Amino acid sequence: MSSLASTLQRAWLRRGPLACALWPVSCLMGMIVALRRGASARGCLHAEKLPVPVLVVGNRIVGGAGKTPVTIAILQHLQARGLTPGVLSRGYGVAIDPAQPRLLDRDSVSTWSARDTGDEPWLIFRRTGVPIMVGPKRAVGGRALLRAHPDIDILVCDDGLQHLALQRDLEVVVFDERGAGNGWLLPAGPLREPLDTAAGPGVNTPPLVLYNAARPSTSLPGHVGVRELGDLRALTDWWAGTQTTPAPSPKTTSGAWALAGIAHPDRFFEALRAQGWQLQTCPLPDHHDFASLPWPTEVCDLIVTEKDAVKLDPQRLALERPHTRVWVSVLDFRPEPAFWAALDASLDAVQSLRRPNPAPP
Repeated sequence: MSSLASTLQRAWLRRGPLACALWPVSCLMGMIVALRRGASARGCLHAEKLPVPVLVVGNRIVGGAGKTPVTIAILQHLQARGLTPGVLSRGYGVAIDPAQPRLLDRDSVSTWSARDTGDEPWLIFRRTGVPIMVGPKRAVGGRALLRAHPDIDILVCDDGLQHLALQRDLEVVVFDERGAGNGWLLPAGPLREPLDTAAGPGVNTPPLVLYNAARPSTSLPGHVGVRELGDLRALTDWWAGTQTTPAPSPKTTSGAWALAGIAHPDRFFEALRAQGWQLQTCPLPDHHDFASLPWPTEVCDLIVTEKDAVKLDPQRLALERPHTRVWVSVLDFRPEPAFWAALDASLDAVQSLRRPNPAPP
């Protein structure tokens, strides 16, 4: 993380001198958000409705609140429910022609890399096998994905709360331990929009709030979940979707390093230390591209996040770091049962509304 980003992250936790200095700009931001949301509510901004239900997962704040693990958990739940989901994603940091979104599925997996689609779509695909369409215009991507996979009966929009050009049926808003920070909008605080912003176009019920934390971190009523690191998997196994290599143990492995190119690297390192690992750490900026490999050549064991693993080609590492064994730490997120009950009830209501009326006798 750059020094500027780190400074802002700290400033956003309280209403200190830097936040107060930026507050007038936040007022302008608030006006822009209010005008845009108001125009959408009055129908002045066109929002396209797709032929299948759309569930949006997103954040009110910037800086990574754990949206991707939540998206993966929701997709797995939808699959267990008997649905056939697809995913729409912007593809962070990737320049894509809006008219030509990129399909990531089992047939095209050899065509694209994480640099072509973004790291989060690749991670979601690796964990779920769900087809993903990546592009800046979600409605365009949704139509293209439904043409490519007509069996899809629900679309999950990864990080799309502020994308008001697409109607949605349900929203899930994710917060972590930071909550709303100091409660101010960007750039004086971490909020993209006010905490109590109404649901986007097409939604008839309040958003479902899910806390990626042990307890609620804002005043909004919602549900909590537990995130935990699972067993380590060899990078080659993780890429192949297998688990054949015995995982190392913190009791028998010394001199290990840990690397994380995520919004909050320390959160990952602390979770590994809680498992008993004694580590040298290598924090990197979120969405780091690995144009060069940042760890020393003499490192024997390196533990990485799944988000980083999608950008570390095992064949490349065999050439550039042949002495390093890379292990992937799998992150699982488990919402409390009450969240699934609320989500299922909302899905039932949406499917009932979407169901065609019977023909008159």
